[in-house]
Amino acid sequence: MVPRVFKVQSVRRETADTSTLALQPVPPARHVSGRAARVGPGPSDGAASCAFSPGQFNMVYVFGVGEIPISISGSPRQPQHFIHTTRVVGAVTKALCGLKRGAAVGVRGPFGSAWPLREAEGHDVVIVAGGIGLAPLRPAVLELMAHRDRYGRIALLYGTRSPEDMLFRKELERWRGRFDLEVHVTVDRATAEWRGHVGVVTALFHRATFDPSNTMAMMCGPEVMMRFSARELIKRGATVDRIFASMERNMKCAIGTCGHCQFGPMFICKNGPVLPYSALHSWIEWREI
Repeated sequence: MVPRVFKVQSVRRETADTSTLALQPVPPARHVSGRAARVGPGPSDGAASCAFSPGQFNMVYVFGVGEIPISISGSPRQPQHFIHTTRVVGAVTKALCGLKRGAAVGVRGPFGSAWPLREAEGHDVVIVAGGIGLAPLRPAVLELMAHRDRYGRIALLYGTRSPEDMLFRKELERWRGRFDLEVHVTVDRATAEWRGHVGVVTALFHRATFDPSNTMAMMCGPEVMMRFSARELIKRGATVDRIFASMERNMKCAIGTCGHCQFGPMFICKNGPVLPYSALHSWIEWREI
């Protein structure tokens, strides 16, 4: 429950209401000759303290404002800092996105389960992201690309509200230029300059090349999007035990004591946030849960 102190290393504006922050651990102060002194990273500090698995989340605390769960959106191959991408939706996210370089925050974590990247080896992989849901999936995409020879065909299907709300635009352009990765993007509302697809993300499935019977799917976004995406995958022949979803719902404590993230018999912070659809499908259809 005790956060570690991190400093904001950089802030990058993704969209009008979304920013990506790099958080670097601050070495603990030790007392030398009666004075507090900064020391170099020890065995549990520095680079080692930022190790994580794709799909996990941290609890990020803005001093004097509050604490929120945010999935890690950086690469596990850059363990010197945590990368978090967040959209302004409340007081804490507004304060977080307004921080400047050098500001201090508290961090607890990483917590939670990870995307099944090892289990996906030898399979086709379909990534389905909606809006800010691309951020928790970004580490998985980076790892898939780092070990490209271990996987079959890989398709990224990304839906967002408008072209202006698109995350990681330059990175999407680089991924789209690869011959070993399919990238399909759709928007709900097009602008005059938009030349891509318009509509819901499930309309992109027929554009992607994959073998449903040998596919591992990973989804993150609004629950209604994930419900319909899972239905589309199952209709095409995918099995529920090979469909995974990230369920970031109302987490408060991250250790399963407050009950805010209870979802049927599960606690998202302890059992998730990444869960197989076989454990979700009988509950996610109930709108009241």
